Amino acid sequence: MKIGVIGGTGGQGLGIALRFVQAGEDVIIGSRTVDKAEAAVTKVKEILGDVRNIRAGANPDVAQEADVLVLTVPLAAQKDTLLSIREGAKGKPLLDATGPLESAIGGSATKCLLLPEGSAAQRAQAILPETKVICAFNNISQTWWMVIDEEIDCDCLICGDDRDAKAMVTPLIEKVPGLRVIDCGALERASIIEKITPLLIGLNIRNKCQFGGIRITGLDKGRVC
Repeated sequence: MKIGVIGGTGGQGLGIALRFVQAGEDVIIGSRTVDKAEAAVTKVKEILGDVRNIRAGANPDVAQEADVLVLTVPLAAQKDTLLSIREGAKGKPLLDATGPLESAIGGSATKCLLLPEGSAAQRAQAILPETKVICAFNNISQTWWMVIDEEIDCDCLICGDDRDAKAMVTPLIEKVPGLRVIDCGALERASIIEKITPLLIGLNIRNKCQFGGIRITGLDKGRVC
C-alpha cells in the first residue's frame, strides 16, 4: 500500500512519514510545491539513511497515486488543501490529523475551536463527501514520531463512519512500533477526540513533558465499532 502524507513537510507530517518509511511502507510526501516535499524527503533520508521507499510530489499528484492518505496541515490550510486533492481522494481512506486549536487564529494551543460541522474531521468529510474520512493521530505528540529508536508508548484513537476503511487502516497504523489503535466509533466522536489534544498539550506544558499520550486498558483492540 502506498501512503500519501498530504502536507507532510511540517513536524507532524514529517514524523509520520518517517515512522512509516522505517516500518517498510511506501511513502509519498506531498506539499503545495514539489521543492518543499523534496526537502522533507531529504530530511527523512538524513535520519534513516539512503532509504528507497520514499519520494516527493505535489499534493494533487500524491492523492491520485496513493492508496491511503494522511492529512497533516494546520486548520487554516485544511479546506484549500482538501479541495486541491478532491479528485484523487475519491473513495480512499483519509486519516485526518487536523487539530482545531485556537492557535490557528492566534489564540492558545491549549484551547479548542468550536467548528460548525462539529469537528475538523467532520468538516473534512463535508468538503470531500466521496472520501472515507477517519479522525486519527490527533492525540500523539509530535515528539514521539521523531524519536525513531523508541516505540511510541500511546494509543491511536480513531473514529469514522466507514467500518471497512477503519479495518483497512488499523493494521497499517499498528505497523508503527508501540502504537495500538482504539476504534472510538462513528465520525461524530471526532469532536471528543480532537478536544483531548489541547488537554494533553496543557498537561505537557504543566509537567514539562514532551511525550504525553493516552493508554487505555480493558478494551478489546480488535473490535471495530
